[in-house]
Amino acid sequence: MTAEVTTTTLEQTESTDLWPSRELPSGVRIEHATGATPELVRWLYATVGGPWQWTDRLAWPRSRWADELAEPGSELHIAYVGGAPAGYVQLAAVPGKDATSVEIRYFGLMEWAIGQGLGGPLLAYGIERAWSLASRHAMPPVGRVWVHTCTLDGPRALANYEARGFRIVEATTEVQPVLAEPMGAWAASGGPA
Repeated sequence: MTAEVTTTTLEQTESTDLWPSRELPSGVRIEHATGATPELVRWLYATVGGPWQWTDRLAWPRSRWADELAEPGSELHIAYVGGAPAGYVQLAAVPGKDATSVEIRYFGLMEWAIGQGLGGPLLAYGIERAWSLASRHAMPPVGRVWVHTCTLDGPRALANYEARGFRIVEATTEVQPVLAEPMGAWAASGGPA
């Protein structure tokens, strides 16, 4: 099956572009997963993205996940509620000659965590970490933080990015293959039906 999918690219070009969010709810913590493994990041991708048709990476071999995690400036930050993973932010750096561009490669919440006031604070945290990424890695200062979202993502994704101060720089629409229904978190993470 195919559908028209609009992909929107948004950016911030100054750290002061970040608009704050409410505080993290009580009992929520966010940790930088410095020992992230390919298995962990694939599971997060599948579990968060299963309800939203994130399928393009599910067939990747373990080595490709490992290569992405090993890229200079790659970071994974995980939100926990009651000790259980609730969502994540994955950052990827592209160092330039004079400045570093940081992509929020993936951001999202577990299906059970949606609607609990976590999305805005987790995104704000991820953006702050993106802007300060060069202080943790040997690369030029960050000059741009950017992200893509598309109409296959959660219905509040674009609004959340704009509420944190991102500006739209491009939107393209194209026909893409899609599943008749999203896989769901269970099937996407490899569980039997």
